[in-house]
Amino acid sequence: MPQRPAGFALLRPLVAGICNTDLELQRGYYGFTGTPGHEFVAEVVEADTATLVGQRVVGEINLACTQCDWCRRGMGRHCPHRTVLGIVNHPGAFQEFFTLPERNLHVLPEGLSSDRAVFTEPLAAACEILDQVAIPAGETVAVLGDGKLGLLIALVLQAHGYQVHQFGRHREKLRISAAAGVVTKLAGSVMPAAAYDWTVDATGSPEGLRTAAAITRPRGTVILKSTVHGTVAVDTASIIVNELTLVGSRCGRFEAALPVLRNGLVPVEQMIAARFPLAQAVEAFGTAAKPGTLKVLLTNQG
Repeated sequence: MPQRPAGFALLRPLVAGICNTDLELQRGYYGFTGTPGHEFVAEVVEADTATLVGQRVVGEINLACTQCDWCRRGMGRHCPHRTVLGIVNHPGAFQEFFTLPERNLHVLPEGLSSDRAVFTEPLAAACEILDQVAIPAGETVAVLGDGKLGLLIALVLQAHGYQVHQFGRHREKLRISAAAGVVTKLAGSVMPAAAYDWTVDATGSPEGLRTAAAITRPRGTVILKSTVHGTVAVDTASIIVNELTLVGSRCGRFEAALPVLRNGLVPVEQMIAARFPLAQAVEAFGTAAKPGTLKVLLTNQG
């Protein structure tokens, strides 16, 4: 049982999701050791705030210091002293109990199922694009990648009125976004050249940036969503010559994601590929690592 510091809640996970970052951590990303897991729905077991006890919650994964310049400017996600749930120096949600500051928690409404709510953190990362860049209404946006995050990005942008063209390598995955109106295309050796003003790289591949730059028009914008273990080689010549804008994009606001889930704007349940009890987490990771697998959930309902 972990110690619960003042201002923290003791949480029992109900459902947790394995994401690509967890798989990258297993491969050596961040030099990680410890307990992973940062996508979760949990029950509050103990808290300083009595009204939180017994509530179902999701939680922001960055534990900011609250005192530094970045925190005072409301940018705790970039606090240089932060720890990160299940990623940097704070044990994650893939265990029987874990802790998180009460200020990080969002209480879930009764009508929002845990199966939908467990997508809050990755969906917030998809919504972050709209907080970072002002894409004109109705614009065409290219999304590279049909993994879990790529699908969420395509679905979020489509739900917000953009014309999304998604390139992926798996027909069965692309059917999920195609059913929502996204124009889907199989990525191949020949891609459209300089065809889009706005491109999102969610391939999770070292080649993603090169492809994204090649399909973006001069003075266009490339939003980078892939985190890849190791160094990525970049040919900056085309980026400089075409005066492309590169935007790194990471976590997002839960306040933007929760209404999307509550209002049923994105069919996240269709992305659930398998469920395992927490005791079978090793097997669950093996399934999640198989090519083409979407969201694998760990459950702890006992």
